Amino acid sequence: MKFTIQLFAGIAERLNTSQIEFEYDGDAPTASKLKEQLGQAYPEAASQIRSSFLAVNQNYAPADTPLKVEDELALIPPVSGGDGTVRPHDDKQPHTQEHRTEDGLYMITHAPLSVEDTTNLVITANHGAALTFVGTTREMTGEQRTVHLEYEAYVPMALSHMAAIGTEIAERWPGVRCAISHRIGKVDVAEISVVIAVSSPHRSDCYDASRYAIERLKQTVPIWKKEIWEDGSEWKGHQLGPWNPMN
Repeated sequence: MKFTIQLFAGIAERLNTSQIEFEYDGDAPTASKLKEQLGQAYPEAASQIRSSFLAVNQNYAPADTPLKVEDELALIPPVSGGDGTVRPHDDKQPHTQEHRTEDGLYMITHAPLSVEDTTNLVITANHGAALTFVGTTREMTGEQRTVHLEYEAYVPMALSHMAAIGTEIAERWPGVRCAISHRIGKVDVAEISVVIAVSSPHRSDCYDASRYAIERLKQTVPIWKKEIWEDGSEWKGHQLGPWNPMN
């Protein structure tokens, strides 16, 4: 059985391709079995493959998920959303390209972000509180100087998981409205990479929902960040212990 698998971030860089055609050896393939064979076939990326999750039709797949040749498959390394299928080094993609969910609340774009535009999406006549979180590129981390960041996203899956965060928020805090905008491609120092806006009838729910949104974004949304330094670069993934986006 031959599977087409999309690759992102450090795995794509290590294997120097954004997609592979892989001949699976055996019957009854599952997510875990496919990952095992991929690690054997690509030993130079084996550790990255082991720490990644397989996405099947734009959803994180449990280890025992059965696979079909027609499935849309992607290897998702640990994500770093918040702290952009369009790649930061793909010069063929127009840098004004924008992707939104149908309701317009969740956006991924190459263009600079507007705090006001995202905030306006959640302001309504019956909400007395609105709170906006803005994430920007930090220059210094200890003694390490960042020149700029590059973001990459598995766009359709990232949008659906951003929308899922909004659904989770509405269930936890009824009446709260959420909008998220994330930039991909090159983001210079002090420029905005993410804007999360929430509104509610009362301010306490805004604070709680805003914190929840950024933490879930960093845990579940397939967006990756590459730090570019004066003397090198590194893909940054989940930094809060073992990564499990299915929790």
